[in-house]
Amino acid sequence: MVEAFVGTWNLKESKNFDDYMKALGVGFATRQVGSMTKPTTIISLEGDVITLKTVSTFKNTEIKFKLDEEFDETTADDRKVKSLVTIDGGKLVHVQKWDGKETTLVREVNGNSLTLTLTLGEVVSTRSYVKGE
Repeated sequence: MVEAFVGTWNLKESKNFDDYMKALGVGFATRQVGSMTKPTTIISLEGDVITLKTVSTFKNTEIKFKLDEEFDETTADDRKVKSLVTIDGGKLVHVQKWDGKETTLVREVNGNSLTLTLTLGEVVSTRSYVKGE
């Protein structure tokens, strides 16, 4: 099931990302850069270990994890979180918990498109990616 997510995904369109970053507590200057950055996400699979790299002119991040196993993650905005990634109804669901807060990052593939839906409380952001060559 994870195989559908494997590949290089280039950000095409982003909606409400500034509000999402604001809800996370990201400062103004970082939000300005974050809103203008068009990251590439590279998802790979080796055995049962998934690697998710985000590459941009602003910051590069990489996490390695197994489905259904909690792991420690330092996010691009430097939050130290407990993360858990599962497959639910064909979607890759990533939950981050820190300081009594929780956000979900849901990735869904449809052909050559990947939609990332970020939710924190009432704030929802969608980021649309297209598969690279």
